[in-house]
Amino acid sequence: MRSHPVTLGFIPLIDAAPLIIAHEMGYAHEEGLDLTLSRAPSWSALRDMLRLGRVDAAHMLAPVPVAAALGLGGVEEKLSAVSVLSVNGNVIGVSRALAARLRDQGHSFGFDDAWDAGRALIAAADKPLRIGVPFPFSMHAELVYYWLKTLGMPAPEGLIVRVVPPPHMGEAIRAGEIDAFCVGEPWGSHSVESGVGELLLPCSRIWAFAPEKVLAVRDAWIEQEPRVVQALIRALWRAGRWLANPSSRALATEFLSRSQWLNLPAELLDRALSGTFVTSPDGTMRRTSGFVEFHRGAANFPWRSQAEWIASRLANRVGLDPDQAAEKARSTFRSDIYRAAMANTGADLPGASAKLEGALSEDTPVASRAGRLILPRDCFFNGEIFEPLLK
Repeated sequence: MRSHPVTLGFIPLIDAAPLIIAHEMGYAHEEGLDLTLSRAPSWSALRDMLRLGRVDAAHMLAPVPVAAALGLGGVEEKLSAVSVLSVNGNVIGVSRALAARLRDQGHSFGFDDAWDAGRALIAAADKPLRIGVPFPFSMHAELVYYWLKTLGMPAPEGLIVRVVPPPHMGEAIRAGEIDAFCVGEPWGSHSVESGVGELLLPCSRIWAFAPEKVLAVRDAWIEQEPRVVQALIRALWRAGRWLANPSSRALATEFLSRSQWLNLPAELLDRALSGTFVTSPDGTMRRTSGFVEFHRGAANFPWRSQAEWIASRLANRVGLDPDQAAEKARSTFRSDIYRAAMANTGADLPGASAKLEGALSEDTPVASRAGRLILPRDCFFNGEIFEPLLK
């Protein structure tokens, strides 16, 4: 059978793993796809590669299709998230100088308390705090704004958010361009290994189950190649299922470390997959559960309520009406396409396509096709619950 060629764009991050594994383990080939992966230098470059048709689909920041639907970022092409590739996976870090001030004030760097870490950061930071994020429309930016604003830091007067491509975050710290960062692994750990940064908090402590990267496609390509889109969703779902197995970790890091993918030591990459981090150049180690998820708890399902939450945060930040923004954005997370792709796989899909975000304080059984789906805790650090327009 002839394979259908598909070009996928990616950024060298741990959460590009489903694309790399789908290629390396043959899942794409088994779905009838001839997969080519195209590495991009930055999120803006990758977004433009997608909108201009230079790649068919992309490993993309979850807010980018939402921002496009709201007319933000100058993207006229309609984009959709047809599956979620990863949940969580980001870390907040600080410069060595700022870390020293935090310690002088008594902060323990426990790596587990968003309230304590945020209050300590606000107290210790020069004003304004300069923090690097990979893209203006990213979960990095939205979680940082949400976290620090909740804790009382005024923006923009108290906070300057600067865009720095993930591989260059450590260099920006070293050059004194930023005081802190929020970035996907392995680039937080890389700053520690380089001796320029220390890790303060995993973003999973701000929102316990946040959609991080999605499989983004142009709506025009969905119309042109609906079966190819569905085959790609299945291949990446199979890769995520393989990644979720702890016995796969050693081989996964070996694949990811290769020069054409992340080109970093496997030991460094293993930190995110295992949840065991070296948080300081002095060798301090911290363990965190649920740092990144590729499969468990319907992690790949594109909940429309997640698109609404992202839209409401973007709207508040740029001065749009939050309800109107949520209405425009909810259809960018295509649960309908995901359901069609997964119909004959045996995957247990949720009965609804939207839910209360932040409502689960513990793993909870929910209504599903097979009746065995358990959704993980998804609470926000401040106990807020987000109710979508339509459930």
